[in-house]
Amino acid sequence: MSGYLQLAQSFDIDPDALMLAVDLDPADLATPDKWVPAVRVARLLELSARTSGHADFGLRLAEYRRLSTLGPLSLALRGESTLRDALSLLIRYEHTYNEAIRIRLVEAEGLASVRLWFEMGEPAPSAQAEELAVGALHGIVREVIGSRWQPLAACFTHGAPENADTHHRLFGGRVHFGHDFTGLVFYARDLGTPNRLAGAEPVSHHDGMLDSLAAPRGATTTDRVRDLVEVLLPTGRCGAEQVAHSLGMDRRTLHRHLAATGETFTSTVDLVRAGLAERYLSHQRYRLTEISDLLGFAAPSAFTRWFRRRFGDSPSKWRARRTELPSG
Repeated sequence: MSGYLQLAQSFDIDPDALMLAVDLDPADLATPDKWVPAVRVARLLELSARTSGHADFGLRLAEYRRLSTLGPLSLALRGESTLRDALSLLIRYEHTYNEAIRIRLVEAEGLASVRLWFEMGEPAPSAQAEELAVGALHGIVREVIGSRWQPLAACFTHGAPENADTHHRLFGGRVHFGHDFTGLVFYARDLGTPNRLAGAEPVSHHDGMLDSLAAPRGATTTDRVRDLVEVLLPTGRCGAEQVAHSLGMDRRTLHRHLAATGETFTSTVDLVRAGLAERYLSHQRYRLTEISDLLGFAAPSAFTRWFRRRFGDSPSKWRARRTELPSG
């Protein structure tokens, strides 16, 4: 929420009324470190953009963000040697600064892309939240390797606003809307750029700072199982036997590892499917039949039954409800 009050007031809109409309307490603005539900923040950003008449509200809010906004993690980032190391840390500890955000680094053909999306667990518009996240990520990279850095492209899955001047001012001329993913694209060689913050200030007790945070993503067998399930679901070969083999263990050992965290293989598959379903349904380019295939269902009817049990609504109605907002 850093900078929200200042930005709202600069547009002459009432931040208190807007926060109350999405069930947020305006007093939370006085406590920067207090966690608030991501889904309510997403609705607040969309409502603020609509009320102010500024479709770039989320992006403008990103300009108020600094590396220090990440709290203890910002100090740990100063101890990383390169941009790759800094991004890897940011990705591994994504849940420590936003419980709903998901970030992935993808490399291919000399290019790198940092892709992000939100898994909020309920229908909510996310375009403003995504623009805020991409803008904040852009600012972090520039703090790490220098303010002259620019991505090759900034990409957004949502459609283009009537005025994209702020986008071009921040990211340069290459801004793509209606894209396959939301995030930044740049040369892979940039990942090896030294972290200019490393050594700028003495960073002691680096490991101790990380120990104070929650366990990083990917650190447990359950995390590795989830990653494999995500990869294998579209292939139709996402069974416990296949996943166990890929992890170099037998099926019984796999079930024992999952049981130790209160999970089963079925519950893990359901959890991954839920996140992917939300991501795909948030993107209009995916038809329901395509989503059914990508989630590994034998037929769209099976996908619809599973989705209704999981989310309490049909996929089509859930998708339609994403645009609903309270009155400001």
